[in-house]
Amino acid sequence: MRYVIIGNSIAATGCIEGIRRVDTEGEIIVISEEPYSVYSRPLISYWLSGKIGDNDIFYRPGDFYRKNQVKLISGVKATRVDFDGKEVFLETGEGIHYDKLLIATGGKPFVPSIPGPKGNVFTFSNFDDVKAIDRVIFREASVVVVGAGLIGLKAAEALVERGCNVTVVELAGRILSSILDEEGAGIVQKEFEKRGVKFFLENSATKVIGEEDVEAVELKSLDTIQANVLIFAIGVVPNVDIFRGTSLRINRGIPVNSRMETNIPDVYSAGDVAEALDMLTGENRVVPILPNAYIEGEIAGLNMAGKITEYPGGFPMNSIGFFDMHIMTAGLLNPSGGMETIKRMEKNKRIYRKLYIDDGKIAGFMFINSIDRTGIITDLMRQRIDISDFKERLLADNFGFLDLPKEFRKEKILEMV
Repeated sequence: MRYVIIGNSIAATGCIEGIRRVDTEGEIIVISEEPYSVYSRPLISYWLSGKIGDNDIFYRPGDFYRKNQVKLISGVKATRVDFDGKEVFLETGEGIHYDKLLIATGGKPFVPSIPGPKGNVFTFSNFDDVKAIDRVIFREASVVVVGAGLIGLKAAEALVERGCNVTVVELAGRILSSILDEEGAGIVQKEFEKRGVKFFLENSATKVIGEEDVEAVELKSLDTIQANVLIFAIGVVPNVDIFRGTSLRINRGIPVNSRMETNIPDVYSAGDVAEALDMLTGENRVVPILPNAYIEGEIAGLNMAGKITEYPGGFPMNSIGFFDMHIMTAGLLNPSGGMETIKRMEKNKRIYRKLYIDDGKIAGFMFINSIDRTGIITDLMRQRIDISDFKERLLADNFGFLDLPKEFRKEKILEMV
């Protein structure tokens, strides 16, 4: 049996380990456009800030591929797949036959088409991006970051810690608009502003000014910001380009069933490119979260190797820190309406806890600087436990195991023995 994986991602790692739990002999080939062993993309900002070194960014030890008998083809792009002939073609012209195929190509950064020079203009998506940024930044460099989501703000944080002067431009009316409400976003924004970061909200970049390298950025508001470096961190879209025009079904991403199978026999998909089950909405959609990517890859690997395994579904979840501030969010955030909300705010301590409740069950939460016991709350949400009788306790610092329903406590105890 020959297993071929396109993409050397966290999902690919899960797939390799899933396969090897069942099949210790089959051939595994991983095709990677990047020239590195598998690494953790969320750590690239920490590498840029200097908090970690080269060896700390990798997701598995250096002997991972050897121990799992994996042939890694790195630094080479897959350009085409012949699904009828079961063959993946590389940019070198080589064709690689597969018996089972996993598509784990992840996401690619979205870059708007803006006139102007391209020198010192970057995205913030992979290891090569931050290495390129590292080569051109300097202390007191003026850097404009377009995008105030998770990626943009992690870039801004790293650049501040490198001594740069940072300006963030965001189309929405608040930062982190996909995971925080106005009150939560305001708390986080103040922390960035304390460190000198300037924000232009409800705005966008319309023109890059300069000869060969960026010298300034013109905004929709007609403000002009001086810049030595420009970084686009607007977001990512599923990387499906090489599959367009084939028989592979594509929506925003690649739809899969509970076994991570696509519409083509023997072809699977996982990670940020796949549309898998969101257990809270009951719909298939792209949920680009690292733990989900690994689990999806592992489920795919088990099924590829013949062990029938169902993916129970995931949901959006983020655990992230900015400077000395810690944020945990999960589930449905900023819903359109109709849900009950309860919250607790302590501005002097920068504490904010908010729950969204739908029909007595937790649908989502956002916690800032008070994230203890979020694991219990996530379990309550995942298992759809009715929390009506103790919902107010969920916001307390001393909320704990004894507050939970007796049957739920008994179940948790049995899991531990």
